[in-house]
Amino acid sequence: MKDLNNQNAEWHNDPKNWKLGIFYYNMDDPRIWPPKRIKQLGWTLNFARWQAWLILIFIMIFIAMLNKLS
Repeated sequence: MKDLNNQNAEWHNDPKNWKLGIFYYNMDDPRIWPPKRIKQLGWTLNFARWQAWLILIFIMIFIAMLNKLS
């Protein structure tokens, strides 16, 4: 468990895993919801995972449906 935490911290601190400084993209990281760069601000999606894109699409469809209802 300690090795996994060290690996997660290493990935999180590597600037190559942050596109434009705000989008987390790491093919080696299995997490879908890693913490944001500033961990106190919550979580972000790992855009290297297909599940993250699926979540994003569902959110966009939900917002579009709410907009259509109003």
